[in-house]
Amino acid sequence: MPRIRNDRNDSIDQLFRAILSLQNLDECYRFFGDLFTVQELSAFAQRLQVARMLSEGMTYEIIRGEIATSSSTITRVNTELRYGSGGYQMVLDRLRDPTE
Repeated sequence: MPRIRNDRNDSIDQLFRAILSLQNLDECYRFFGDLFTVQELSAFAQRLQVARMLSEGMTYEIIRGEIATSSSTITRVNTELRYGSGGYQMVLDRLRDPTE
């Protein structure tokens, strides 16, 4: 069960509806560029990159050698990949197979 459901509220629903309304990469760049700082956006992108690398079987050492990230970030992402709601894996699968 996704933990975020416990914190579900109208503000989060509105944010998710806004994200779902985006139609292409340009709109994503525009919206997320306004919503997040460069550092925040980079951190989120980095987490997805770490999730991809972990799902491909890369070790913490290899990941840290390729991405400037902390072991705690890798551990946090790995924990979510293994015990989370499945969101990372769902997105990674869809990125590999865009027909889903």
